[in-house]
Amino acid sequence: MNFTPTELKRLMLLAPRMTLAVAESLTAGHVQARVASVAGASDFFLGGVTAYTLDGKVSLLGVNRAAAGLVNCVSSSVAEQMAIGAGAMFGSDFAVATTGYAEPAVEWAVTEPFAWWALARKREEGKYALRSGRVVCAGASRVEAQKIVAETALAELVGWLREVRG
Repeated sequence: MNFTPTELKRLMLLAPRMTLAVAESLTAGHVQARVASVAGASDFFLGGVTAYTLDGKVSLLGVNRAAAGLVNCVSSSVAEQMAIGAGAMFGSDFAVATTGYAEPAVEWAVTEPFAWWALARKREEGKYALRSGRVVCAGASRVEAQKIVAETALAELVGWLREVRG
């Protein structure tokens, strides 16, 4: 699945216009930078937050502290909670979130970079449809892993938008 900022913009602005918010951890702004790289992104991109720590994820995005602490904030559930939190924070129709490891972490038995991405689509007040997945970045450097995860999450968003838009 491919992603281009131009196609994302086109899909978001079809009638009815939809909006997007972002919550990032390991990608540290790469998702937001890719979204905002197209002229006119402000017509659909409401904003984003980089919540790199457990405290940030909890206080800004409403992530469950106890559950996230058990997995060092890296799971499909944490990514989904981050996406819902970003959608709620910005009042967007869609939200994308990323969390994971940009490099090995011996203390968590992580031998290669990987991440969870999640998408949230607002259905009605307080209710969201969710999609999430895992991406492995074997052999990638820290920055390469961040870029791979950002591109994967955005490609998944474009794929869902294609479905929604028919």
